[in-house]
Amino acid sequence: MGAAQQARTAQQAGTAEAAWAAGLTEVTSEAELRALVGEPTAHAAHKTRHRLQDLDRQWLARSPFCLIATSDAQGRCDVSPKGDPAGFTHVLDDTTLVIPDRPGNRRVDGFHNVLANPRVGLLYVLPGRGDTLRINGRARLLRDAPFFDELIVKRNRPRLALLVEVEEVFYHCSKAFLRSDLWKPETWEPDALPSRARMVKGLEAKDVPLEALEAHYGAGYAERLYGD
Repeated sequence: MGAAQQARTAQQAGTAEAAWAAGLTEVTSEAELRALVGEPTAHAAHKTRHRLQDLDRQWLARSPFCLIATSDAQGRCDVSPKGDPAGFTHVLDDTTLVIPDRPGNRRVDGFHNVLANPRVGLLYVLPGRGDTLRINGRARLLRDAPFFDELIVKRNRPRLALLVEVEEVFYHCSKAFLRSDLWKPETWEPDALPSRARMVKGLEAKDVPLEALEAHYGAGYAERLYGD
């Protein structure tokens, strides 16, 4: 694409953006936000706790999946999924938990963020349940600790783990899961989009043969989850 065509394309994109931006009505203050949504109930406003209780420990012991939200020093955000056998989160005490890292693509975006900004948000899911457990706190990145031996899964001893000092704990209601029908198998359409191999071929690795990507993401993929 030549410079002139690039300029025309940029101008057209700017014109299109201006067209939709002209119809925006933005909320710019907390007072305006509250006027629109109203005040939370007393229960919702005061449900935050600062220590794990027995029910929280039970939830963590049964949860195989969580989402970890982080941001860097400039506020740019990342959300990373973490999954392992149920109970993978190691609870040290009522205000401290540990999440082991497993082999992945080595981007470690969230870990980079934690080194710059230790604030993290965790959302723990139980398959089939609509409510979720949310934990906010401060994180540290560990390369070893005596309890790493308790984090071994399929002979994989993590090289890194996230230690989280709990500051806020509360449960989130089921509305989002109910609205989305997330746990209803009859709504699932895993084949509605191209396979993972075809998406990688189209977006990330255009120079890699599709056959090689299909082999990588094929039946043996699950067998390599805890290997390098």
